[in-house]
Amino acid sequence: MTELANVTIYTDGACHGNPGPGGWGAVLLSGAHRKELSGGFRRTTNNRMELMAAINGLEALKSPCRVRLLSDSKYLVDNYNSGAAQRWRAKGWMRTSKLPALNADLWERILRLCSLHRVTLEWVEGHAGNTDNERCDQLSNLAARRKDLPADEAYENNQMRPADAKLI
Repeated sequence: MTELANVTIYTDGACHGNPGPGGWGAVLLSGAHRKELSGGFRRTTNNRMELMAAINGLEALKSPCRVRLLSDSKYLVDNYNSGAAQRWRAKGWMRTSKLPALNADLWERILRLCSLHRVTLEWVEGHAGNTDNERCDQLSNLAARRKDLPADEAYENNQMRPADAKLI
């Protein structure tokens, strides 16, 4: 059996207004290798950008890895680590019998990506001097300020749930 590569991914999301123009940033570290990624959308939310940072960091991996993903987003870390996101999926993307889970389109992608790797999610305090977390903050804010950002179509078209689930 091949030994899995160890990768550390720092992530952050930003939104100028909530909703508003948003950006995400990710820093991937493995041995001597470092990769920085960023992107954004013209109208989105901060939580969607936090999730997109994690998605893009994980999607950048070319093979299964042992991943330590660090984020200053309690929304991301707590809902994943507590099993809430997995429960929402099991209940057809509903938080309760009447309340749909928000950002189900992105949570679905995160859960799929986490099933391909051995992922641990850890919360790191934001704006507390952690160099790589601070870099992700810079990347996400720079991305949110870019001109001609693409649409976050799922957000703008209110399609933040899988197609087979209906909003109540």
